[in-house]
Amino acid sequence: MSAESTVLYDAPGPRARTRNRLTAILFIAILAAVAIYVISVLAANEQFTGEKWSPFVTWSTWTGYILPGLWRTLAAAAASIVLSLILGAVLGIGRLSDHLWVRAVSGVFVEVFRAIPVLILMVFTWFLFAIYGIFPSSMLAFAAVVTGLTLYNGSVMAEILRSGINSLPKGQTEASMALGLRKSQMMRIVLLPQAITAMMPALISQMVVALKDSALGYIIGYSEVVRSGLLSASRYGNYIPALIVVAIIMILINFGLSNLATYVERRLRQGSRATEPANPEKAEQAASENLL
Repeated sequence: MSAESTVLYDAPGPRARTRNRLTAILFIAILAAVAIYVISVLAANEQFTGEKWSPFVTWSTWTGYILPGLWRTLAAAAASIVLSLILGAVLGIGRLSDHLWVRAVSGVFVEVFRAIPVLILMVFTWFLFAIYGIFPSSMLAFAAVVTGLTLYNGSVMAEILRSGINSLPKGQTEASMALGLRKSQMMRIVLLPQAITAMMPALISQMVVALKDSALGYIIGYSEVVRSGLLSASRYGNYIPALIVVAIIMILINFGLSNLATYVERRLRQGSRATEPANPEKAEQAASENLL
C-alpha cells in the first residue's frame, strides 16, 4: 500500500485528479456567475447606494435596533444551550439506565420532542404559559423561545451523548466496575467526560442550530436580531442591506462558536493525553470506600 493511499479509499490517479480539478473549477465558475448576477440585479435596483447603507453608520440604528436584538438573540441562545446540555445529559444517561421505566420514560420524551418542529414547540409553550400565567407578559416570549429550543435541542443532544457513551470501548465500563465504582460514579467520572470530548463537534453543531433557530421567535413576538433588523428596515426602507448586515452578524457569531468548539475540543484532548497515570493506591482506596 502506497503512502498516499488511505484506509477508506484509494488515492486518485492522474486522470481522476485532473477530472476533480476541472469539476472544482466549473463549480467555482458557476458560483461566481450566480454571485455576479445577484449583485448586478441588486445594483440595478439601487440596493448598494449610500442612502440604503447610511443608517448602519449611525450609532442610533445600532443602539435602537441591532444591538438590543442581538442581545436578546444571544440571551435566548445561551439559556437554551445551557438547559439543553443539562436536559440532554439527564435524558442520555436515562436511556442507558438499568431500570426499565427510566429507559422507557427517557426514550418516549426524546422521540416525541425530537420529532416536533421547534416552531410548533414555541407556539404551544407560548399559549400554555399565557393561558396559565406561568410567566409575566414581559417574559412570555423569551420563556417560550427558550423552552421550545431546550425541549428540541435537549432531545437531540441526549441522542448525541448516548451515541458517544455507546461508542466508548467496553474496557472503560469493565475497568470502572472492577474498581468498585457505582453506576452514577462511572457515568460522572469516566464515561460522560469521554463521551462529551468525543462528540464535541456534534454538540457544537447542535448549539449553532439552537442559535439560528432562536430567529423563529419573531413568530410569537420575540424581538431577536432578525426581527430588529426588519424593524430597522421598515423605518429606513432598506430591507436587503438590513438582512445582509444581520446575516453577516449571524455568520460571524456561528463562526466564532465553531472556532471555540475546535479550541475546546483540542484542549480537552490534550488534557486527556497529559493526564497523569492512575495511582493504584488511590484506586484501591476509592474502591474500598465504595464497598463500605
